[in-house]
Amino acid sequence: MQTVARPEVTHYTYRVTWSAQDNEFVATCAEFPSLSWLASSQIDALRGLEDLLREVIADMEQQGEEAPEPFAERSYSGKFNVRVGESLHRELATHAAEDGLSLNQYVVRKLTAA
Repeated sequence: MQTVARPEVTHYTYRVTWSAQDNEFVATCAEFPSLSWLASSQIDALRGLEDLLREVIADMEQQGEEAPEPFAERSYSGKFNVRVGESLHRELATHAAEDGLSLNQYVVRKLTAA
């Protein structure tokens, strides 16, 4: 009998929180936003979601689909564009100048302080 390899799911981005509405813990995965798992303990919620992800990924592979790459394994350039309104752009540029910073430095500082 041939053993089927279990898909690797440990590198995905998980969150386990309490759901007052369900009165249980809910596990979610950022790379698979439509999936979740409810359980009475945090550990069981995470384990349940990991098992579900293994099934989903195995099914995707069987159908010739690619599973999303874990965020932790993706490469990022460090650049992204943000469109803001004219007045906010002016306000940010003014604050940056008052602080003696470039607009980029000012926005990075604000984002890291958030």
